[in-house]
Amino acid sequence: MRIGIFGGTFDPVHIAHLLLAEQCREQCDLDEIWFVPAGSPPHKESTGISTGKQRREMLDFAIAGHANFVVKDLELHREGPSYTIETLRQLKTTHPDEEFFLIVGADSVRDLHTWREPESILELATLIGVNRPNVSLPDLSELTQKFGDIVQSKILWATMPGFEISSTDIRNRIQQNKSVRYMTPRAVEVYIHNNRLYLD
Repeated sequence: MRIGIFGGTFDPVHIAHLLLAEQCREQCDLDEIWFVPAGSPPHKESTGISTGKQRREMLDFAIAGHANFVVKDLELHREGPSYTIETLRQLKTTHPDEEFFLIVGADSVRDLHTWREPESILELATLIGVNRPNVSLPDLSELTQKFGDIVQSKILWATMPGFEISSTDIRNRIQQNKSVRYMTPRAVEVYIHNNRLYLD
């Protein structure tokens, strides 16, 4: 199968995450999207992040009923920072027959050379760069100089409708006692309320 890997903190998961995943699934002809909540994201401060269990449960609520969406919590069981290359290697070991596609923002494609073992990432997965409508694609000449022709053959592009929702904004709105209705699935909103998340 063609599997899209969508990693992130998902604290909380919101409508833009889900729409992005669905757009990638459709535009890149993927069979499934695997959501991979990060354990300790290497590029973010870990303080203040909801527990892995809570973020996993919110994802389960958010994707319920979608036959092509799956949550994989392997990073939550790993000690230390969660690096993409380690996740891809683990997935390739446990699912050797699947073809993996790593879903990232367009800016992350441009900055791939700053990631841990970027050449190995390109060997294990095809990148799907998600771009905004009417926004120029990033210049990949530096990547091509570093890694050669594999760059062109291992990068696909998907377009995401342009609207602004972020987990940070949702957390801030909850702290300010503002509505987050329709910014995240209703089941996730209820879970946040019942567990009193983001109030501190």
